[in-house]
Amino acid sequence: MGDRTPEERFEELVQAEPRFAREAYVFLFDALDYTTRQIHQPGFKEQSHASIGQHVNGQDLLEGIRQHAIQQFGCLASAVFELWGVRSSEDIGEMVFQLVDQGLMGCRDCDDLGDFDGGFGGRRLPEVFAVEPALRYCPERDEWEASYRSDRSD
Repeated sequence: MGDRTPEERFEELVQAEPRFAREAYVFLFDALDYTTRQIHQPGFKEQSHASIGQHVNGQDLLEGIRQHAIQQFGCLASAVFELWGVRSSEDIGEMVFQLVDQGLMGCRDCDDLGDFDGGFGGRRLPEVFAVEPALRYCPERDEWEASYRSDRSD
């Protein structure tokens, strides 16, 4: 990786891989941060071995991506990912390992690109991001609050 800065390595990756939009990689960093905080915060119900250090495994990252995308984009999450060129969990895995290859994300020896195969229970992204808007009136603030419900717990 030589003397190149992380920013230069990132720019090189984005230019070399036109299938995925720059925003998709930026979102991936944000989702990794979101997932790490969710898994490692006190009181979080651990669902995997991801609590060792600050490691997040592929399945945990996929679930964090799902939750974070719904929070950020709501019912448009699937359309946003389509616009970015991300159409499957395997695409997400490719992006993760491209970032790892550039030294922009870390991984452990036990991590593998195959960890992302058939992620989200084999569902396609439109199914993964299918949410139902839920409105609730908040009398204290005299305004409506919007949230989303999905078939999985958020």
